[in-house]
Amino acid sequence: MSRELVMGLDIGTTSVKAVVFTLKGKVVSESEKLITSYYPKPGWVEQDPDEIVQLAVLAVRDALGLANIEKNEIVTIGLSAAMHSIICIDGDGNPLSKALIWADGRSSEQAAHLMEEDGMNIYAKNGMPTHPMSPLSKLVWMKETEYEPYHNAQYFLSIKEYLVFKWFNQRVIDFSMASATGLFNGKTLKWDDELVEKAGIKKEQLSNIVPPTKVLTGLEKAVADKLGLTTEIPFVIGAADGQLANLGIGAISKGEVAITAGTSGAIRQFTKGFKLSENHETFCYAFTEDDYIIGGPTNNGGIALQWLKELLHYQGSFDDFTNEAERVTPGAEGILFFPYINGERAPLWNQHARGNFFGMTVTHKQEHFVRAVLEGITFNLYQIAKALEYSVGEPEKIYINGGLSKSKVWLQIVADVFGKEVYVSETHHSAAWGAAWTALVALGKVTSFDEIKKNIPMGSPVIPDQNNHETYLEIYRKYDMFAHDLKKYF
Repeated sequence: MSRELVMGLDIGTTSVKAVVFTLKGKVVSESEKLITSYYPKPGWVEQDPDEIVQLAVLAVRDALGLANIEKNEIVTIGLSAAMHSIICIDGDGNPLSKALIWADGRSSEQAAHLMEEDGMNIYAKNGMPTHPMSPLSKLVWMKETEYEPYHNAQYFLSIKEYLVFKWFNQRVIDFSMASATGLFNGKTLKWDDELVEKAGIKKEQLSNIVPPTKVLTGLEKAVADKLGLTTEIPFVIGAADGQLANLGIGAISKGEVAITAGTSGAIRQFTKGFKLSENHETFCYAFTEDDYIIGGPTNNGGIALQWLKELLHYQGSFDDFTNEAERVTPGAEGILFFPYINGERAPLWNQHARGNFFGMTVTHKQEHFVRAVLEGITFNLYQIAKALEYSVGEPEKIYINGGLSKSKVWLQIVADVFGKEVYVSETHHSAAWGAAWTALVALGKVTSFDEIKKNIPMGSPVIPDQNNHETYLEIYRKYDMFAHDLKKYF
């Protein structure tokens, strides 16, 4: 008897991952293909959409081959993708531009002008703090700079939409990816006339908006052959990687917060209805017609630790480097680190922000700086979490995924700063599992999104040290005061 398996295809910023699961969430096989980012000018970050589509083909095919999976064993494939990319497309579906991704900062001037001119009204409509990451800002840049691909474009698509267009000849976009364009009205769940007009385009140039459970059929024969699948296999459009990472780790109930910490990071919580923060600090993106995710992304996660490791010419492993922090008590003996070395999204929403060490003395050594960086990353996430409380209340349970979650030292710091138990899945493929589960919901193989909680292999929780928590609350008050004061210097 053949197996019943499901695949999650996750198109991230740094790689494409194809992960095959049992229907209970156990990983059967996985394949990861690294994506190349291009930097044609300072502050510009682009990726090749055709290269990414080809990497997706290779990842799917390799994941199937690694476990000798037969075509008929894959029940369905769910899609996940990073947010905020935009590609100019001609009438035949060919890219006229590279994909401008979230990290691209070319529209900094336009974003600042939009914020000054109409920022809070825009935020009230789309739930997205005005920032260069937004495709809305990028489209305004294209319009104002006479960007040739923009003027010649028939359509504007994200990377996931482009893959779906190539594989199924359909122009569709799910609620969460539509939210991430900055052109979507979070209350009406439709393209917003005023925002589309600001971008200088027409709604007909955007894709049809569908729920995350939209089933895609009619896979192109040539594509199916390359993938090693049949043309009949149903794909499901899924959602953005943030929503699906929360789903895939089980952070879907009231009070359950998910932290994703890789090169960058984010903290997110599901909520009912469209909710905004008081001071433009958090985003609110749709997932289904009723369920939204509220949160904040940071540019500075593991990249800050990697920067310090390289700066200090540390030759040991990443684990050994983070373990240096265990030699120092909470608070790094007075050093505070403000981790804005890569500009910042939440909570500052300022691409010109810069990192800082405060409180250094001649007695501080390497281990103090390692601890200070780990704590600074955590304080930044905690600051975003405090902004979330305005809309959704205090967190009750913390889930963590991403590469930094492999550090036991950092997990303990998170538990101590938040004063909550921290839960980590035994698999780090939360977004892929969330995409796969969404596909199972769409096909009626499982009854609900909530049911995923029974199908996540979870390790033992990290327990907070309450004495350390009290210490960190005192330190955080100083961190928060300095962070707010630093804003005026950027």
